Amino acid sequence: MAAVLVGFCVVSFKPSPVVPPLTRPQLAEARRVRAAELFDQGRSGVEIARMLGVSEESVRRWRRVWEEGGAGGLRRRPASGRPPKLDDAQVERVRAALEQGAQAHGFEADLWTLERVGLVVERVTGVALSRASVWRLLTGRLGWSLQRPERRAVERDGSEIARWIAHEWPRIKKGR
Repeated sequence: MAAVLVGFCVVSFKPSPVVPPLTRPQLAEARRVRAAELFDQGRSGVEIARMLGVSEESVRRWRRVWEEGGAGGLRRRPASGRPPKLDDAQVERVRAALEQGAQAHGFEADLWTLERVGLVVERVTGVALSRASVWRLLTGRLGWSLQRPERRAVERDGSEIARWIAHEWPRIKKGR
């Protein structure tokens, strides 16, 4: 519990956990489910449309679905399409393999490229992925992001750079 002094009175508050806002699909589903509750109450389509801020045509469409399949018909369905080539267990095996580093898999430098990750995925799971699929695996399912190494000369001397900035640069700037 934390306390904050406001004017002459003390106001206390308890930090609450952050609740993420609903996504657009979640909001749309909540609207349809609310419409089903209103259908049960016998409300008119015009009234429901006004209450939910949608068109009357949407309410008519929802009512047809509700009459055929009940409130369950108005719920979201998982996205259709081709299932992913790697299941969750395979993705976790790939994650563990990648966390070992590139050198552990026989690469000279400890840097991951899409081609290298693709080779490791194929070795670990037996599934060959395109570069685009490897990118989606890394950024989507594994949550990794692109990191580019800084290019610096091997001979770089940090103390000499600091000395130059502190002593030489001000002298040059003054024109001496």
